[in-house]
Amino acid sequence: MEITRIEAAGLRGATPLGGWTVDSRPDDVLHTLVVVHTTEGVVGVGSVYTSEDLVRAALDVLAPLCVGESALEPERVAERLHQHTFWLGRGGALTHAISGIDVALWDILGQVTGQPVGRLLGGTYRTHVKPYASLLMDAPEAMAERLAALVDEGFRAFKIGWGPFGRQSAREDEAIVAAARAAIGDEAMLMVDAGGSDGFWPNHYKWALRTAGMLASYGVAWFEEPLRPDALEDFAQLRRRSPVPIAGGETLTRRQTFHPWLAAGAFDVVQPDVTKVGGLSEQRRIAWAADDHGVAFVGHGWNTAIGLAADLQLAAALPNTELVEFKTGSPYIDELAGPRFALDDDGLLAIPDRPGLGIELDPDAVARYTGHPTLLAA
Repeated sequence: MEITRIEAAGLRGATPLGGWTVDSRPDDVLHTLVVVHTTEGVVGVGSVYTSEDLVRAALDVLAPLCVGESALEPERVAERLHQHTFWLGRGGALTHAISGIDVALWDILGQVTGQPVGRLLGGTYRTHVKPYASLLMDAPEAMAERLAALVDEGFRAFKIGWGPFGRQSAREDEAIVAAARAAIGDEAMLMVDAGGSDGFWPNHYKWALRTAGMLASYGVAWFEEPLRPDALEDFAQLRRRSPVPIAGGETLTRRQTFHPWLAAGAFDVVQPDVTKVGGLSEQRRIAWAADDHGVAFVGHGWNTAIGLAADLQLAAALPNTELVEFKTGSPYIDELAGPRFALDDDGLLAIPDRPGLGIELDPDAVARYTGHPTLLAA
């Protein structure tokens, strides 16, 4: 079975707030679907956390290296793409696009073999995983109201991030965190994401260390992206001194880029994004490298139904990963695939055990949000 063509289509019309900028609009394209077609008519889907224009440009380079290759060898094909693009800007848009191709090829391999991708990635350590509801911060009262609604939906873990945090005052920061803790109760997990990859992030090491002390008093499980993405030495120093675990890595791509951060002890929790880092092939290798360094792995997932499905499959195949990020309030998760992702009575998500990624995309929703009614046709 060979690859015959690769198509890309951006999702627009319901883009949630947050993304690359704080003022994203519904028609902005933050996520792009990648569809791989084969000689036997089997179709695989992937997702890329990058604009449609960049993905299309990357595919102009990558598709000629894919067409005619086996559609049943995702890791080899992905590595071929990495190896043949050293001089063309590896780590950026090309690597992002490879992510979508790689995930789609794993989806195809699972469909053809009749196995869920998680089993193909190494086995089934678990059948359920705890999702943490991920949402942007707001003023304390509004924050508490939104979290209370998510508690009613059955979530037992929550991450609040960006918004005004670290951008107004220390008093406002603490008021938001205090309101969040009161809304979800003492037993629920609470994580805080400063959003240090925001453009011109103003805060530095001493702010992060002081803020970590405040977060510890509210039982925060980890402090995410408290520093600018390139501040390796400061991350390592902060991780040694912080009273709460330090998380990061969502802006890094390719396994080689993660190695210095893991070796330096910069993270307690490492968070590669499957739709940016190079796909499941790269993410799995990063996860095992993290385990070798005693670092927890939780994939970054401000994402789509396809990205979430990929995260769930990898969570099945790793012995020490028990959380996935769940972007709340996004039609690109809630409407794109069926059946809709739903929590059980214990606040867990079942990992799909059907072949491939284990989800079925809704063609009407795909057509509505991409403008391509035949995107999924064989």
